[in-house]
Parts: sequence; structure tokens; C-alpha cells
Amino acid sequence: MRLKKILPIVPVADVLKSVEFFESVLGFSATVKSENHALLKLDDVALHLQPSGDNTGEIACYIEVEGIDALYEKMKPELDRLPEGRVRSPFNQEYGQRQFHVTDLDSLLIFFGEPIS
Repeated sequence: MRLKKILPIVPVADVLKSVEFFESVLGFSATVKSENHALLKLDDVALHLQPSGDNTGEIACYIEVEGIDALYEKMKPELDRLPEGRVRSPFNQEYGQRQFHVTDLDSLLIFFGEPIS
């Protein structure tokens, strides 16, 4: 089990329009692109885009890990002590990621995830 990198999750009004901006103006490439989610990369930098919807200004980050289930089990005793609604246990996303989510004391939404092998 190992934390590998952290990526910001940026709320945007229109994911596809924002992807176009990041690609055409800034030189990023979208490795995942839909109306609900995009992953953009340029060299060693990556970021996620998600629709802001009613969550304008919501702060979130994605932490890529190796051994997500082992990490969750290690954290679980303390996670179980958090108020209801602050933790989403591990699940698989349709775009090939296994994740769990934790919301910190100041409403930072932290996504822990790894590619599904």
C-alpha cells in the first residue's frame, strides 16, 4: 500500500468546453473525456474536471494509491468514528477506477483511488 500522487478536482461550468480550453490553449491532452468527468494530462501534471452543478466552489482532490483496499482497511477504525455521510466505502467506477471517499473537517472531499487491474 502506497500513496502515489495527488491531483486537484476542479469544478467547472461545462466539462467539454473546459477540456477544449485546456487542450487548445494550454496544450493538455484529455485521457478521459465526458460531460461528467475529464482527466487532463501534460507532462507530469494531471487534473480532473467535474461539473460544478450546485457545488460551486467545492474543493476536492484525488489521491492515487497502490493497494486501495489495504489502505481503506488500515484507516477503517478511525473512519468508522466519523459522523455518518463523511465516508463512502470502496466501490468501482465505470471508468476503471476503484475509489473510496472521505470528507474532512472543512468539507474537503478526498477521493482515494487506483486503476482496477
